[in-house]
Amino acid sequence: MDGPRLLPLLDAPQPERRDAARNREALLVAAARLIEHCGIDAVTMEAVAHEAGVGKGTVFRRFESREGLMGALLNHSETAWQASVMSGSPPLGPGAPALDRLLAFGRSRLETTIQHADLIRAAGRAGTRSFAAYSFAVMHVRHLLGELGVAGDLPLLAVALMAPLEAPILDQQVRIEGLDVDRVYRGWVDLAARIIRQ
Repeated sequence: MDGPRLLPLLDAPQPERRDAARNREALLVAAARLIEHCGIDAVTMEAVAHEAGVGKGTVFRRFESREGLMGALLNHSETAWQASVMSGSPPLGPGAPALDRLLAFGRSRLETTIQHADLIRAAGRAGTRSFAAYSFAVMHVRHLLGELGVAGDLPLLAVALMAPLEAPILDQQVRIEGLDVDRVYRGWVDLAARIIRQ
């Protein structure tokens, strides 16, 4: 079985003119800069327009709403993360043994989810990533489990490994219960080992 393919993310823009693509990128960069310097609550359509040097109407026409803007930022981040899984340096990227890749995937997904937790919530859809982004991650885990010779219902086992790495679960464990991220990761590694050993 071939490895997972880079999937187009849900609601990803259709092919667009070069100037429109440049404008979209400039707006996303401006929004990301605001998040980095002022926090996600400071990101309004007006603030993004001001930061990018365009009219507020331009931002609304491009993204329709703040949630749409946050969703576009999240998709932008997911696309970069997918590229690091598909063609980045090992062990997250190709070239490492399947077990090393699986463990690197788990750590990277955990850290990325925590890093973008506010953005995931602001993007709506009950605090989750798009279906296509989630599907890519599950397909990758399923592929690695297959390479490791894991028997059983691989689609369900891959979902079982993905669940602890998603925003609602991590919110509960890290933000509400105050569990240490390293403890959460060690628990995930233990779960992966149990699935691989069977």
